[in-house]
Order: sequence, then structure tokens, then C-alpha cells
Amino acid sequence: MKLLISSFLALGTTLFAADPIPNPLIDYPGFQRIVTESAATREAHRLTEAQFLQAMAEPGVILLDARSASMFELRHIRGAINLPFTDFTAGSLAKVIPSQASKILIYCNNNFLNSPRVFASKMATASLNLSTYTSLASYGYTNVFELGPLLKTDTTSIPFSGTETLPPAAK
Repeated sequence: MKLLISSFLALGTTLFAADPIPNPLIDYPGFQRIVTESAATREAHRLTEAQFLQAMAEPGVILLDARSASMFELRHIRGAINLPFTDFTAGSLAKVIPSQASKILIYCNNNFLNSPRVFASKMATASLNLSTYTSLASYGYTNVFELGPLLKTDTTSIPFSGTETLPPAAK
């Protein structure tokens, strides 16, 4: 009887430990592994405002804005290309990033204050930089750098473009 109960408990633990709704196109353990494995590199690739500006001036650097197209149109860092995070696929990324070794700069809403409509703050744990960095790592992009600090849009040296930056008469 003891053996039967032990076997039943072992089988039950195995069944409940498995994904109850399997989907080969969703890999949460793989996602967790990439977050863990890339944490130290991500931290080393967070840039100050001055470092970010210097990197923007380097030839061949891709400045990627993963926010929605509508927010990008209103305000974005000058020179950025827009590929909304929701549109990331191997193909769409390859169209805007020449190679997986390309130097990529990223930023998100949580890098800027004083533009609440365009750069509406997200929960710190839901920052777009976190998702963007992890997704780019998942797709094999190894040279990703992130704007680190929280900056005020009206005092930063980082230049912006977009309709929100135009004088009222030009809108």
C-alpha cells in the first residue's frame, strides 16, 4: 500500500509540474534563462546620458525605439527608427538591424519625465527597456546598449524629433 501511495504521489507531482497547457511557441523557462544569463551584460551596457550621446554619433549605430508608432510620431530621439515591440519577429528585426552584431541603442518611456502623454511611465518591473533588451537577446542580438538614467525632456541634451516638439504654429 505504501508503494502504491508513493507511486501515486510521484505521478501526481510529475503531472502538476508539467505545463498543463502545452504550447511549443511559448517558452517561459527559456525566457527566464535569457533574463538570468543576460543580467550582468545588460547592467554593463546601461549608459549615462553622455555615453548615450557619444554612442549615437558612432557610425552604423542603430537607435531603436520600440514604443508604439503613434507615440514615436509625437516624440522620439532624433535619428531613431521605430519598430514597435509588438511587431518584433526575426524578419522585422532583420529589416531594420543589419546584423546581430550591430550596435543597438534602446530607450523607453521610463527614461524621460515631463512629457507624460508620450513618455507615460510604466511600472518599473514592466519597463519597455527590460522587455526590449530580453527580446533582442532572444533573437541573438548581442551588442545592445540601454539609456540608463531618468532624464527630464526639457533639460536633457538628447535631441528629440516629432510633432510634439514642433512650435504650436507648425503643428
